[in-house]
Amino acid sequence: MLDFLKKMLGNKSQRDIKSINPMVDKALEAWEKIKNVSNDELRAYTHSFKHRIKEYLAAKHQEIDELREQLNSDEIEIDEKEKLYAVLDRLEKESYELTQEVLREILPEAFAVMKDTARRFFENEFIEVTATQFDRDLAARKDSVQIDGDIARFRHNWMAGGNMITWDMVHYDCQLIGGVVLHEGKIAEMATGEGKTLVATLPMYLNALPGRGVHIVTVNDYLARRDSEWMGPLFEFHGLKVDCIDRHEPNSQARRDAYPADI
Repeated sequence: MLDFLKKMLGNKSQRDIKSINPMVDKALEAWEKIKNVSNDELRAYTHSFKHRIKEYLAAKHQEIDELREQLNSDEIEIDEKEKLYAVLDRLEKESYELTQEVLREILPEAFAVMKDTARRFFENEFIEVTATQFDRDLAARKDSVQIDGDIARFRHNWMAGGNMITWDMVHYDCQLIGGVVLHEGKIAEMATGEGKTLVATLPMYLNALPGRGVHIVTVNDYLARRDSEWMGPLFEFHGLKVDCIDRHEPNSQARRDAYPADI
């Protein structure tokens, strides 16, 4: 009887994947449209996502800002402040829940943007876009980004972990599934060679959009440095700042500056 039920209902992992598949299908549908837009239009999605998130949270953030202003007043009694802090905790939890709502709405398009960014780096020796100030600052530090007048060229090869790599990956469907699993705060178990590092780029990009920063933890300092350099250009192409705290001396200003990076 138990074996029959397992066949009918599937195990927990199979049921989880079945519930995720519609989200992956939406991401693939979005990708079919996104892969035909220009490079500048692809980058514009990031600004659009940020604007959507900001608008979605605007009313709640205004409540929080007004309450914090009240709390800064010296005229409020201690008992009253404690009540206001309790309200502030509630509002911040509500803000977090709203953020999760809007990120879930954006997820298919955001994953499609990251997938197509990987595809363009894979299929082209360089990607040309209209140069921004962020691009110009990046080009001053990285040979893989070149400025020619109003054009920025992002090359498909760069240094990562002390080696020159040429980008050669595009997200598979199973990696999109893994990205959804990670975004939902669950553990995605993948075999060696299934591209765990690439999977992580999907929720990293999505969760960097609200502007509160994403911190990635890995097993050792070398991999933290290597992976930030290896995957970083995908995010930097979209104007997101990437850094690794282990590249900087403890207590240095450079290390302090690394913490508020987008990723």
